[in-house]
Amino acid sequence: MNRIKIFLVDDDRLYLKSLEIQFLEHADFVIETYPTGEACVEKLDHCPDVIILDYHLDGITQGAMNGIETLDAIKAFNQDIPVVMLSSQDKIDVAIACMHHRAFDYVVKNETAFLRLRKIITTIFKYKKMEKELKWYMDRM
Repeated sequence: MNRIKIFLVDDDRLYLKSLEIQFLEHADFVIETYPTGEACVEKLDHCPDVIILDYHLDGITQGAMNGIETLDAIKAFNQDIPVVMLSSQDKIDVAIACMHHRAFDYVVKNETAFLRLRKIITTIFKYKKMEKELKWYMDRM
């Protein structure tokens, strides 16, 4: 069985490690973690199924790509990779900006973030399964 590969991208090392541990404890995922958008983009050839991406990404390297720039680079590489944006900001304009840049969803970093992320990943794979079934059906018409 193919395991789902998730890229976790966040400049907050403690939050990144916490998220990685939660995913590994609750499901059989392959997890790759990256502290910068640049590091994530360099490894897109590892074929992630989902990317969970911090909105800011400005805590390690001054002048580093922020989350929106990273999202744009991911979509330029492969527009079909679902990207879920994470942010400590609970502002509708930030969420809207992420969606305009083709994020799959937006999650606020809080005590329920991990549960939301798990539900979103389940939804992503339900959509992918439906797309495959529709393609199979259309190919036979």
